[in-house]
Amino acid sequence: MVRSIRDFPSHATAATRVIAFSAFVRILGEMQSEPPYESTETYDVVVIGGALSGAATATVLIRKNPGIRILIIEKSEKLSRRVGEATVEISGYFMCRVLGMSQYLNENHLVKQGLRFWFKNDEVKSLGEASELGAKYLSRIPSFQLDRAAFDEEVLRRAGIAGAEILRPATVSKIELMPGGVQSMEVKHGDLKRTVRARWIVDASGLAAVIARNEGWWRSNTEHPTAAAWSRWKGVKDWDSRELAEKFPAWSRAVYGLRNTATNHIIGDGWWSWWIPLKGGDVSVGVVWDQRLVDFPKDGGTIGERVKNFLMEHPVGREMIVDAEYSEEDQHWRKNLAYYSTTFAGDGFVLVGDAAAFMDPFYSPGMDWISFTSFSAADLITKQRNAQLTDETLVKYNRDFSTCHRRWFESLYKDKYEYMGEFDLMSLAFRLDLGLYYWGVVEVPFNMGEEALTAPPFSPPSGRIFSGLMSTYNRRFAQIARRRRRVGELGKTNRNNRCLIPGFLLNRGNMLNLFSFLAEWALLELKEGWRTWGDGKESMNSQAIPSEARMG
Repeated sequence: MVRSIRDFPSHATAATRVIAFSAFVRILGEMQSEPPYESTETYDVVVIGGALSGAATATVLIRKNPGIRILIIEKSEKLSRRVGEATVEISGYFMCRVLGMSQYLNENHLVKQGLRFWFKNDEVKSLGEASELGAKYLSRIPSFQLDRAAFDEEVLRRAGIAGAEILRPATVSKIELMPGGVQSMEVKHGDLKRTVRARWIVDASGLAAVIARNEGWWRSNTEHPTAAAWSRWKGVKDWDSRELAEKFPAWSRAVYGLRNTATNHIIGDGWWSWWIPLKGGDVSVGVVWDQRLVDFPKDGGTIGERVKNFLMEHPVGREMIVDAEYSEEDQHWRKNLAYYSTTFAGDGFVLVGDAAAFMDPFYSPGMDWISFTSFSAADLITKQRNAQLTDETLVKYNRDFSTCHRRWFESLYKDKYEYMGEFDLMSLAFRLDLGLYYWGVVEVPFNMGEEALTAPPFSPPSGRIFSGLMSTYNRRFAQIARRRRRVGELGKTNRNNRCLIPGFLLNRGNMLNLFSFLAEWALLELKEGWRTWGDGKESMNSQAIPSEARMG
């Protein structure tokens, strides 16, 4: 055994022996610094990421495939709070009907009362004068306001009880994909490293998007350069408080349901903020803006201070947050939010949740996206295990989710920040968006069952019709707002107006309401829209917007 330089062969020169021994010492040091290896282990499925998308996928897989061996690898010892706290109707269905968590949700989180929006112009001086868009009554279909740290931990715990093995805290590296074969990766857990192999890898790594980035599939959506800053707060006023009711009595009487447990949105030109109450009294408050329209302060204090100072410029924000304090340990900033993967699945891997794509937090679509991708991923793996997976199945899967993502973005988000600060345009867009969501998306699983979650929204063949209609009015409203901005006419309906919606039914006969919304659109075109008919399909990507024309 080599213990010193004298142990090297005597026929070597002194210089050679010094070089050789130095190399030996370096290699020995590297070997000792590397964590020792355990034996290689093999599973049917390895899930990278233990938050909602990963744990939910594992849960559905176990239900569909009794006896399946699943390993969930989670990097954190304890999951932390994250954005995506507000759910909507599809994710409500998924959590309650598919994951079976209704009792837990009712006991530990808040029932959400829809979406509500607040507008202003230079004449609005108080909460009572701000134009309001939202529900008149309580919501009919369940959705929730979640503390994601607590909720995701519960989903992960239940996946473990169902039979998944959970390894945490652990990290993954050196992922090697072998389509049609066995996938492999290196896993570090504590002081040990091991090679793990599996027939399938589910990438539920969230923003890390490890497979998409490793394989070169990750793309930033440069058509939608949004950014966000957020924190959790204490001391935000209760929208349903006696204090506000006495201060603004007519405002208080206008709504019969609850405002406080809705996701409230305070909106300006090119930006919006979310106000999400959480069980226990904290409120998640964040600002999202289009970087082409808004210059959010890059200095002037901490992120929380800048968020508060920004919102204090809005009369509604000022009323609600004036006495509130943010958590210094819970301040966040992120730019260029939107991205996607060009590939969603192959024979041996599948991407779910934020590891596959992220569009925008407006309308809270993130957990709907998780619902469709997680359930569909479990269905795809089940097909392979039942010898039903074909090349055509994979082609269709990638086509459907790629088409879904693109049409979803173009129908709801492309250039929406141009007009979301306009009460009249946003009120009409919201009723159209929400009605088509209810009648084209929500109604399907509630009436046909959970297998409807394998057909993502806007996917072929019928998705083209809905997408065509929605992207057309979305584009037209953006063009109208663009002209208003150009001629200094933004925000004229943003004071002392209310659009209070009685609600929608999961009944396709209720779709007749769509015709009244379309009639409003037609009248808007005849009254004002005709002035922009010659503008073509111009968007913010092709038009500079002068800063002096923007409304505060």
